[in-house]
Amino acid sequence: MGKFYLDNPLTNDNRNYDYSDHPESEREEYQFISDLVEHKSKVIDLGCGNGSLLQKLIKEKNILGCGIEISKSGVDICLQKKLNVKLGRIDIPLEYSEDEFDYSICNVTIQMVHSPEILLNEMKRISKYQIITFPNFGFYKNRIDLLLNGRMPKPMLFGYKWYSTGHIHQLSIKDFYELIEDIGKLKLLRHDFVKANNLIKNYFMKKFPNLFQSLPIFLLEKVNT
Repeated sequence: MGKFYLDNPLTNDNRNYDYSDHPESEREEYQFISDLVEHKSKVIDLGCGNGSLLQKLIKEKNILGCGIEISKSGVDICLQKKLNVKLGRIDIPLEYSEDEFDYSICNVTIQMVHSPEILLNEMKRISKYQIITFPNFGFYKNRIDLLLNGRMPKPMLFGYKWYSTGHIHQLSIKDFYELIEDIGKLKLLRHDFVKANNLIKNYFMKKFPNLFQSLPIFLLEKVNT
């Protein structure tokens, strides 16, 4: 087994979380997330990567922001951008007090952690509002690929292999609703999605979200009782 890895280095592997070659990014969901955040809020970005989203929020919404990232290259890039980001895991008890933030954000990362339930519970504890996005495993292209080919759907892997992807807890929108219910004391304020340039596609994405939404965006609120 060791010889296999020595002779065949897996360069196409997104478990390494190496941001050295892409210190900047502008993803479609960034603007949707920015629209959900109030000006001058206190925000923590959990799994902030190269800090591009955090940087956008600081620029557009004048937030007081910080982040946590597991990748050293990601943290180094964030520090070069003068962002307040530290190295660490996000699916463990976090060293922040209750309600320390207005918003906690976890963008396209909840499916990549070992303990999603701890992550969401901590987001609820440290912030009033929670913003979560993830690739929807229930997306119709994944269903068709699994049905026809009988293996891990390739649309879900984004060019990686099942063994070289960081996605270890694939979930659908229905799965996420179940997680919200299990965590408890969370209210769904808004369910949005990355739009298409097509009214018919957008209609079906809104009407049948678990089947047609590729990247859902959720805004939750902690319920204090």
